[in-house]
Amino acid sequence: MSYQEIDAKMLSKMFLAGAKCLESKKEYINELNVFPVPDGDTGTNMTMTIMSAAKEVTALGEAPSMEALCKAISSGSLRGARGNSGVILSQLFRGLTKVIKTYDKLNVAIITESCEKAVETAYKAVMKPKEGTILTVAKGISEKAAELSAAGVTDLAEFVGQVLEHGRYVLSQTPELLPVLKQAGVVDSGGQGLIEVLSGAYDALCGKEVSYTVSDNAPSDEKKTSAGQSEADIKFGYCTEFIILLNKNFNIKTEMDFKAYLESIGDSIVCVCDGEVVKVHVHTNDPGLAIQKGLKFGQLTNMKIDNMRLEHEEKLFKEAQKAEEQKAKEVKKPKEPPKKVGFIAISAGEGLSEIFKSIGVDHVIEGGQTMNPSTADILDAVEMVNAENVFVLPNNKNIILAARQAAELTTDKNLLVIPTKTIPQGITAVINYMDGSSVDENEEVMISEIGKVKTGQITYAVRDTVIDDKEIKKDDYMGVGDDGILANGKELTEVVLETVKAMIDPDSELISIYYGSDVSAQDAEAMRNEVAKANPNLDIELQNGGQPIYYYLISVE
Repeated sequence: MSYQEIDAKMLSKMFLAGAKCLESKKEYINELNVFPVPDGDTGTNMTMTIMSAAKEVTALGEAPSMEALCKAISSGSLRGARGNSGVILSQLFRGLTKVIKTYDKLNVAIITESCEKAVETAYKAVMKPKEGTILTVAKGISEKAAELSAAGVTDLAEFVGQVLEHGRYVLSQTPELLPVLKQAGVVDSGGQGLIEVLSGAYDALCGKEVSYTVSDNAPSDEKKTSAGQSEADIKFGYCTEFIILLNKNFNIKTEMDFKAYLESIGDSIVCVCDGEVVKVHVHTNDPGLAIQKGLKFGQLTNMKIDNMRLEHEEKLFKEAQKAEEQKAKEVKKPKEPPKKVGFIAISAGEGLSEIFKSIGVDHVIEGGQTMNPSTADILDAVEMVNAENVFVLPNNKNIILAARQAAELTTDKNLLVIPTKTIPQGITAVINYMDGSSVDENEEVMISEIGKVKTGQITYAVRDTVIDDKEIKKDDYMGVGDDGILANGKELTEVVLETVKAMIDPDSELISIYYGSDVSAQDAEAMRNEVAKANPNLDIELQNGGQPIYYYLISVE
């Protein structure tokens, strides 16, 4: 099809097609995560961001005005933005719509101008823009648009097709700009997401059959489990764990065959041979199959089977009940005058949430890795804190931009974002707040103090890769530090000790260990003793964090 210009109706179709295309590729984009940790979520974050806007666009009907369409795209994506990639995508849409909202129809020249504004807006939103990312791909798209416009191209199908082709080329070059991408053998995941949006939009422009329906169960509305899943996403219902006390040889081939069998009946596989025992974890619909297979290698102990769907339903019921109770209290209780300062922290794990509440945090947003809260989630939390000034602790580098976006959208309170990248940094920030000091003085002190905290996070690898010059195999334990991989290996204790060793220096005084939901109190205490034995001159604190994904969070101060 040939177009010299398009109206709001066609633009709406292109936007919805782009959203659907991104949604269909979200898992592929998640797998492009540089670090092979089980929480790659760029695809999920970008999808939830664009679907928040897509629902608002759908609500406008088939013949929206350009101004109403632009408002739906901009406000929907800004409030629904999750993760750094989602925030940058929302800023691209924000800049794009600033230009096109004043026109009834769009041509190559107007779209070129809007692309330039989109890139300008997105770059301004990031404090330290890095090349080799979604920003680079967006800039390449904008530059190609300007080149084609200057060359006199007026057919929109030809124009968008060439822009898309060039965008794919720029994406392919991102590993040359970011060595970490090249070493991991992947392109930038955010850039890939942007290309999928443009690809879907191009298909719609060319008249291809595309579904424009956005389900009411779109990702932005899903209730999340502690592992960041909706109930509908729980493909395998039983979390099954046990230890095999080996009575026969369990070599590398046997281990690989056993893992392959587990993968055939489930997912979230952890199978680690540790001397004379094998630790097994699998999500499956038939725990008996895993158990029967395990019995072929020896006796079983520490068996644990949890019905994740039932736990999910119980959790939602408790949350709803708690919300109703809180609502009833608020109705009965007259509103008190606002206090001077309040705190919001983002945290995953009941233990960590209790720690934050115990040190004075007013509201904890459940979230973190795999489940980054949206800008709207943070804004809702701000409304719940009755204070003139509200400090937000993102506690994750992938949530900081969403928190800052919430600060820009807050008008009735002073919202201050302390850029905490880890849970230990967040705890340190709150502890160093001084009642007698001003808000500005406290902000300065907290930012200074979090810079003194080193954090290590112990998890496992989901694929083979090479990163930070370390060869990592699938299911290896990994110690991820503030700036990269600190340790990896097959034995958990060794990885923890190597991670701690890489973090301590002559000025270190305290090691804090927070153990996760997959670690028993007994195993955590044993690990604490090993760390204490290796570091006899340092104080060691052990607390139950209850966090998913990460066996241990470790801080050194």
